Formats: sequence, structure tokens, C-alpha cells
Amino acid sequence: MQQSVSRQDFDQWMVPVYLPASFVPVRAEGSTLWDQNNKDYIDFAGGIAVNALGHAHPDLQQALQQQAARLWHTGNGYTNEPILRLAKQLIDATFAERVFFCNSGAEANEAALKLARKYAHDHGGPQKSGIVAFNNAFHGRTLFTVSAGGQPAYSKDFAPLPGEIQHAVFNDLESAAALINDQTCAVIVEPIQGEGGVVPAEPAFLRGLRELCDRHNALLIFDEVQTGVGRTGSLYAYMHYGVTPDVLSTAKALGGGFPIGAMLTTDKFAASMGVGTHGTTYGGNPLAGAVAGKVMELINRSDVMDGVGLRHRWFIDGLNAINQRLHLFKEIRGLGLLIGCVLNEDFSGKAKQFNLAAAEHGLMVLIAGANVVRFAPSLVISEQEVKEGLARFERACEVVVRGAQV
Repeated sequence: MQQSVSRQDFDQWMVPVYLPASFVPVRAEGSTLWDQNNKDYIDFAGGIAVNALGHAHPDLQQALQQQAARLWHTGNGYTNEPILRLAKQLIDATFAERVFFCNSGAEANEAALKLARKYAHDHGGPQKSGIVAFNNAFHGRTLFTVSAGGQPAYSKDFAPLPGEIQHAVFNDLESAAALINDQTCAVIVEPIQGEGGVVPAEPAFLRGLRELCDRHNALLIFDEVQTGVGRTGSLYAYMHYGVTPDVLSTAKALGGGFPIGAMLTTDKFAASMGVGTHGTTYGGNPLAGAVAGKVMELINRSDVMDGVGLRHRWFIDGLNAINQRLHLFKEIRGLGLLIGCVLNEDFSGKAKQFNLAAAEHGLMVLIAGANVVRFAPSLVISEQEVKEGLARFERACEVVVRGAQV
């Protein structure tokens, strides 16, 4: 008999690095979840842009169950069929010629940064080790990636941090150019800053970074952990922008909810990472490979990509209608189904209040800093779920507005 558990047990038993919602989800289907009290919630959070095909997708269930009956894990001393097939899917669909598999976005970015340092040391010497990243970026929570991330709140308590990482202003090419030189080994950038407020890069900014990296023989790394696998309406956001990186990190939606990450690169750069230079025990396991292979098969289709654009319009139209009535947002921005509503001065710093009010009204949303309410739903969310979710969001917003007027 299973032990009964509650949200209060989290506060007793878990290391307190999270402050989870007051309810505990127990089952889900599509873009609807139910908690321990059988209350339903529309999911506009998508597991932080992870559940690209919603919850309990029957094809993903089947892929996992079939592989679970065959082979679970062998470690990196062996390879396996599902992960090799997934590697070929990614190579065929992108610029990449080589793939390294891991378990998360942070690990994928860690591998990308290590590759950049290794390649630079091999071809330029140990002094070519500088990394340029951007203010308000987010690249993960390992010590290396949190140092590259441009949010001191996440890194300041863990000093001393890895050195030779500098931060420029996002979307400011002059700021980046002032830092990129012949000692730079890599520039790492998100095509859309997710945690930093859902801020899309300007096309000219990314083109300029590509030119600067070429001029100084530095690797251009695109962190597509949040923007990848259809989120923007292209399989990867670099395709939307027409700027090809040297290295790309991907995770989140790649597994549709099953943990997996990957670093994609070319033969030229992969050659620096010989046997033993990097590794992971669980990375590239058969279960993850089987599920992610099915995710790629289902998402990398024109009808799904077109559907992301259609759903983007549903959200934008609905959010604009709410805003016309309640006057909450000074900007609604993003691409595809990564959307940020920037709160105006009257509600500055209150994104968490909107998040909590939404949950009370049966809706799961995200925040991106204190001033942005973020949406990252399933790429195949139904029109009815969008309509119902937006209706619940409007009711939640009305509660926040009334509270602010008291």
C-alpha cells in the first residue's frame, strides 16, 4: 500500500530549493491536469516548455513501454539502437554532423562550453579561453553554466566562479563587439531569452554575432534548450533567423517530458572531443532515445509547425482582448508558443501574484522574472483548451486588479 503524501511533506523532507504550488498534480491528459482533490487545471506552462505534445500522449507511451520491455540501460561502454536512430534524425533535420547526448539542458550547455574551450586550446593555445555571454541569460544551474548565465542572483552565492566569462548587453551588437576578440573561444546566446523575460533576439544581432565569431575564430553556441523542437514554429529557432551556429544545445521538448539533452555540432569541432574527454552515465540511454525519437517523428512535420503559428495567433488575440479590457500589459512578445506578457508600471513586480491567482482559477502559467507572465504550452494544445485557459486567466487577472484597487 502506497504512503499518503501531501504538499506539506515537501517542506519537511525536501531540500528547500523550490517553492512548489500548493496543489499536487497526480494525473494529466493532453493539456489538462488533475490534482489530489480532482480539481482540473489547464496547462499553459508545459512543464517549462517541455511537454511539447502534452501529457500522456499515446504514441509516446507506446514508445516508452515497448523500449522498457526490451532494454533500459547499459552505460556509455555500449551504444544502442534507439539513440543511434535519434542521432540520425537530428543530423538529417539540422546543420549538425555529430551529436552528444546527456540528460538535461544544463548538461548540454556544459558540454558545449567544454567543447569550445577544448577546440580553442587545441587550435589557438591555452590563452584562447574567453567566453562571451549576455546579461539576463540563463544556461543552467551547474557552476559553469550558472556563471555563463547573466543573472548574478543565481551565481553570487557560489563564488569563486569559473573565470574568463564576460557579459554583454543582449541585442546590443556594439556591446558584444567590445568584448569579442582573438582570445575569445566562444559566444553563447539564446535566440530568445526565456528566463530573462521572453526577449527575442533581433535578426541583425544574431547575424552580427555570427560575423564576429567568424572574424575571431570563436565558436557560436546557440542555447536552444527552451526554443528548440518546434517551440517557435521552426524545428529550431536558428532556422527562423537564418543564422547557423557552430554548436547547439537542445533538451526540454526533445524528450516530451522524458529527461534528455543533446549537444549538436559539426565534424570539424567534434574532432577535438576524443575518447575520455567528456562523458555521462545515463546520457544516451535507450529509454530516452526511444521517446525522443518518437517526439522528433511527431513534431518535425509541416502541419505541426503550421499549427504552432495558428496557436500563437489564438493566444495573441485572446491576450490582447484581455489587455484591452484590463490594461495590464505594456507588451506581449515572443515567437510561436513561447509568449511573454510584460506587466505595465501599475503591476510592476507582481508576476508571481498573477501566477498564484491563475492556479486558484485552475490554470498553470509561468513567470520570467518579476514582471513577465510566460506561456509555453503544448504545441498541439486544442482550441477549446486555449479558450478555456484564457477565460480562466482573465478571471484570475480580474482578482489581481481588484486586489490592487483595494
